[in-house]
Amino acid sequence: MMLAGLAEHCAGTLAATGAASVSVAVARDGEVVHAEAAGLADVAAGRPATTGTAYLLASVTKPITATGVCLAAEAGLLDLDDPVEKHLGGIRLPRRRHRGAPTVRQVLGHRAGLGGHFDFSYADEPAALPPARRAIERYGTLYHEPGSRFEYSNLGYGVLDVVLENVTGRDPAAYARDRIFAPLGLTSCHIGPSYEGPAGEAVRHSADGLPYPVYDTSHRGASLGWATAPDLAMFGLTQAGGPGVLGPAATAAMRAALPVGAGRGDGLGYGLGWFVSRSGGHEIVGHSGSMGGVATMLAVVPGLRLAVSVLTNSSGAAARTSVVEYVMAELVPGFTAAALPPFPVRERAMRVPPGAWEGLIGTEAGAVPLALRLGADGRLAARLDGGEPAPALIVTASADWDLRAAFALQLPTPDARLNTPLLMLELNEERGTLTGAARAVKNGEDGGRLGNQLSHWCELNPAEDSGLVGAEQE
Repeated sequence: MMLAGLAEHCAGTLAATGAASVSVAVARDGEVVHAEAAGLADVAAGRPATTGTAYLLASVTKPITATGVCLAAEAGLLDLDDPVEKHLGGIRLPRRRHRGAPTVRQVLGHRAGLGGHFDFSYADEPAALPPARRAIERYGTLYHEPGSRFEYSNLGYGVLDVVLENVTGRDPAAYARDRIFAPLGLTSCHIGPSYEGPAGEAVRHSADGLPYPVYDTSHRGASLGWATAPDLAMFGLTQAGGPGVLGPAATAAMRAALPVGAGRGDGLGYGLGWFVSRSGGHEIVGHSGSMGGVATMLAVVPGLRLAVSVLTNSSGAAARTSVVEYVMAELVPGFTAAALPPFPVRERAMRVPPGAWEGLIGTEAGAVPLALRLGADGRLAARLDGGEPAPALIVTASADWDLRAAFALQLPTPDARLNTPLLMLELNEERGTLTGAARAVKNGEDGGRLGNQLSHWCELNPAEDSGLVGAEQE
């Protein structure tokens, strides 16, 4: 092992980034071969992080939930190609256009047509967001034809929580405990808003070093797993020849990745709960996670029978990324950092023609009027619900959206008023009509903690100027 300099690198990274702590583990050939930690698990108490400290995993929870769904399929409780609505207990995903029926497999691979979403209910705030079933009914809109494209959706894994509960008759966290964690001997692992297990917990910290309160979400199966770095690395080995709970066919099926689309990295795919890429001739299977107070990474190299986990307990990915790149560069010949998630969406020039549009945003509280005007100079203005016009904060496009724009506009719905003060539009243009998502969002941790991303169907048709002339120049 060539990790003699890891302790020094971790210490330097924490000092440079201000992150509270980092815990690292490397597993190979069925066992943990290296583990170390640096920094503080609890800054206020001065409690050091150790290799036995459990961290919230954020989106590295998704491979765990996907494993649970594949276990249920192996047991004959569902078929991965079943329509997912067959297992939702009567819930039907909202459709604003004719859409087919997404399958369980498509939900696992972020190809169901669902939109981007995350939500957090903080224990010290009186208002709460809806539980999983209500969130699905409010925000589970199918924006695209199932199977037509990749769009990362935490809410899809909230959908899978409901599927698991219905087909197994058990709480999904208990199912994961008994069918995944216990057989693998992963005693630190847990799924839920608060850590429950034998390990000490890493307190989550904002980028400013303040502790996060306990928070829950409608998509626990996407975000609320907990583990120590050694246990997470051992879980990673289930995709690299180590002990596992799935048969060989199901294990391989999880890595059968489809491309995520143009502009997100060469050769990048997503299977069933795992990103898949290549570097230096090696297949790399992994997942990153980042949300309020945590940043995490699990990277697996099946050909080397190797798994690397890096966990941090501060907002911001700089410390996590620095450490995982250091370890992978030491252990994987020909490794390049571009092979690791997350893979940012590459922007492109916006090609929507100048003009004016009017229409509606569909919300749980009713339709909200929206008007847009795009000038010949590329400046964009919006009027929401008959209010004052607002200039766009950004105007761009991506491989998936013809128009992406953000405004300092508050969507007037009860859920959106909970810590989501901005409006983000992601729309496609077809024969003059703009359709897509209007998302209530927040800019990072403004105000001290992460906000939500709540997506709503938006449809705008060509219109007169709508009184927005000149607003884009304000």
